[in-house]
Amino acid sequence: MNMVDGDFTGASIVSVGVSMSADPDIAVSEAAAQLPDEGICFVLVFVPECLDTSKVAAGLAQYLPQTLAFGCTTGGQITPQGYADNALMLVSFPRDHFRCSSKLFSPLKPVSIEQTALAAQTLAQRFQTTAGWRRFAITIADGLSKQEDVLVAALDAGLGDIPVFGGSAGHGLEFDGTYVLHGGAFHEDAALLLIVETDLVFEGVEFDHFMPTERQLVVTQARPDDRIVTEINGAVAADEYARLIGYDVADLSPRVFAENPVLVRNLDNWHVRAIQEVLDDGALTFLSAIENGLVLTLARGKEIIKTMDAELAVTGPRGEAPHFILGFDCVLRRLEIEQKQLSGEASQVLRDRRVLGFNTYGEQHGGVHMNQTFVGIAFFSSSLKMDL
Repeated sequence: MNMVDGDFTGASIVSVGVSMSADPDIAVSEAAAQLPDEGICFVLVFVPECLDTSKVAAGLAQYLPQTLAFGCTTGGQITPQGYADNALMLVSFPRDHFRCSSKLFSPLKPVSIEQTALAAQTLAQRFQTTAGWRRFAITIADGLSKQEDVLVAALDAGLGDIPVFGGSAGHGLEFDGTYVLHGGAFHEDAALLLIVETDLVFEGVEFDHFMPTERQLVVTQARPDDRIVTEINGAVAADEYARLIGYDVADLSPRVFAENPVLVRNLDNWHVRAIQEVLDDGALTFLSAIENGLVLTLARGKEIIKTMDAELAVTGPRGEAPHFILGFDCVLRRLEIEQKQLSGEASQVLRDRRVLGFNTYGEQHGGVHMNQTFVGIAFFSSSLKMDL
């Protein structure tokens, strides 16, 4: 499948292979058959929760034996047709427009800021530059490692002016095991760093659909290493959170968390800190960094589909639409969309805006790990000759 004007036929920059088969071998075979026979620099692989990762790895070795493959397990996929749950998707990046260098950080825990920054800097320095080409980096981390905050800050420091985009690997809504693909195998407690060089014009995309309210929550007791908050405003965390949003503790759920997130302020920017679950003692587990004394602000949602469409309407230097947008979209955003029965409308926007990617357990951009956010990279032609 190749992207042209929101369609997937004909020639374009990247090629896409998708299979809905529940058999890993068949899925890889079907998806790989849709990719070019030659000229691939690397392939991104997005794996649904229904497929066995070891069998996917074996299939990649069989059907794409000479191809560099990177990727992860996902909380869902963004295919050429929009959102999917059971799609194995391969996105191939051609050598004509892309070069790459990669590193796996494994084991990931605990992240050493100094060593990680130095390793990223060394990788970038050893990756020979091409005149006129620009660089960006992709990071994909184990979504249950609780290390993304430190990891992305370290990568950002090490890579300097190379922008970093990424998402945390997922596994549906199970939160029970996430894996990163590198070197022909899927790894737990690991993170991928992929430095990419391209002759294409690219632009970062980042947005959520929340606005801060006047209601604040102060973390008065927490276990930061575990991202667990035990007290808010001096009260049991779940009790106080539920009171402020007008719910009973017994009714708290992923849907409620998705629709009532909290924000942290970083200078003039607000970032979402998503709640994962309520523990038996009334503590709240978060999906991003939490610390004692942190001031959180309850958020109010904007219209999610309208916001998505407007924010994805990015244009290139000559006002042209992107060839495609590589997207890292939080699984909790998708959960809210599904709960509001807006999946069809969302998928239509994703098709129209040429988005490919996956649903994450967290997003990374600008040295920050965040939640309930869309982070992406929009790619445009490097010259008039390449226009579709």
